[in-house]
Amino acid sequence: MMANGSEANKEMEDVLMDVIKSLQDGQKGFADIGEHIKDDTLKRYFLAESLKRASFRADLENELHRAGIADIKESGSIAGALHRSWGDLKAKLGGGDHSLLETAEQGEDSAKKAYKDALEKDLPLPIRQLLTEQQAHVMTSHDYVKRHRDETK
Repeated sequence: MMANGSEANKEMEDVLMDVIKSLQDGQKGFADIGEHIKDDTLKRYFLAESLKRASFRADLENELHRAGIADIKESGSIAGALHRSWGDLKAKLGGGDHSLLETAEQGEDSAKKAYKDALEKDLPLPIRQLLTEQQAHVMTSHDYVKRHRDETK
C-alpha cells in the first residue's frame, strides 16, 4: 500500500501526466497526419483519433481535478525528458501515406508504453478502469494503423 495521501496523489499525478503528455502528442500527430494523408478513409480516421485523444486527455485531467490537483501544467521533467516518436513527424509529412502510417505506428507504440507503465503503478480503481478502457482503444488503433501501413508497402 502507499504511504500517505499526498505521496499517493503525487505518484498518481506523475503517472497520469505521462499518459496525458503521450495523448497530447498523439492528438497533434493524428491531426497533422490527417491533414496530409491522401487516402480519404484514413484521413477521416486520423482526424477522429485526434479528437479521441483529446477526449481521453480531458477524462484524465478531470480525474486529477477530482483528486484535488487543480493546476495541471506540463511538468518540466516530463515535457523535457520525453522525446516521442511523433516528434520527427514534420520530416515525414512529404513522404507519402506509407511513411505517415509508419510514424503513426511509432507514436502509438509510445502511447502503448505510457499506458503499460501507468497500469503497473498502484492507482485507485476508477483510474485503473479508465486507463484500461483507453488502453484497449489505443491497442485497437495501433493495430489498425499497422494493418494499413502493411497494406501500403
